[in-house]
Amino acid sequence: MDCGIINTVIKMEKKRIVFMGTASFSEAVLKMLIEEGYDVVGVVSQPDRYVGRKKVLTYPLVKTLALQHHIPVFQPVKIRSDYALIESWKPDIIVTAAYGQIIPKALLDLPPLGCINVHASLLPLLRGGAPVHKAIIEDHSQTGVTIMYMAEKMDAGDMISQRAITIEPRETMGELYERLTILGASLLKDTLPSILNGTSSRQSQDESLVTFAKTISREEERIDWHLSARQVDCLVRGLNPAPASYTLYQGKTIKIYAGQEENHDSSSLPGTILSIDKQGILVQCGDHRAYRVTELQVEGKKRMLVKDYLNGHSIFEIHTCFDVL
Repeated sequence: MDCGIINTVIKMEKKRIVFMGTASFSEAVLKMLIEEGYDVVGVVSQPDRYVGRKKVLTYPLVKTLALQHHIPVFQPVKIRSDYALIESWKPDIIVTAAYGQIIPKALLDLPPLGCINVHASLLPLLRGGAPVHKAIIEDHSQTGVTIMYMAEKMDAGDMISQRAITIEPRETMGELYERLTILGASLLKDTLPSILNGTSSRQSQDESLVTFAKTISREEERIDWHLSARQVDCLVRGLNPAPASYTLYQGKTIKIYAGQEENHDSSSLPGTILSIDKQGILVQCGDHRAYRVTELQVEGKKRMLVKDYLNGHSIFEIHTCFDVL
């Protein structure tokens, strides 16, 4: 059989893939699909957004990558009622990763090989939109990625494959997200061939073990100084770099990006500033220990290390309190 015939046979055997995703986690998965030569017939992403103070209209990363490879892009405001174009692409399978909208049953039932999702947790743990944040906030020792068949109930479908990684002691959400992004693309690369040829396994989730990682609310971002120093540290790392934890001081919002828990025996009320120096701002926590803030952003100022902030005018005073809940 000559090369021309072989290439024709391979092309005929290729499955039509529609990819749905938006952020950098999604971009890595789409890049893998393209590099591996899969037939991505269309990409679905969230609408363009206005970003920054200057409100610059910005493409999702997935859209930029798709256009570079001449792949059609669809950006419905509400996928629940606007999916006719996806139907016209006639996908054999739909692959999603951090898309950001709930996919209607009509689309879940559309492709013969089903819809699969790349989810950044070890399901059934941390179902929902913020699994990377919550893995650190809740002080998990490990997390990972799950490839799963999608179902109407969020993140409740049968699992196909999983891969775990250890969360490092001082790891931030941003750092963990980068590692999971690489892991997600790698795991799908290893798993997708068996899905396409019908030899993949599937395992139902144990509903008794389910936990949730709902999108972070503004109130959850606020530091409760009555918590232990460890809990404050996990919250700060779990929200760094975005959306960032915060506290209030004399009516101003203070974003906290980094710090460390410390032993410091004190009878001061939680939220009390115990010391201020180039090492940071030491704050009393609820377990008779303390948290030393080392990087912050005072309302109206840029993000900076505390040692640099103290070179200018500081609004903080020893023995005063951050607003407590």
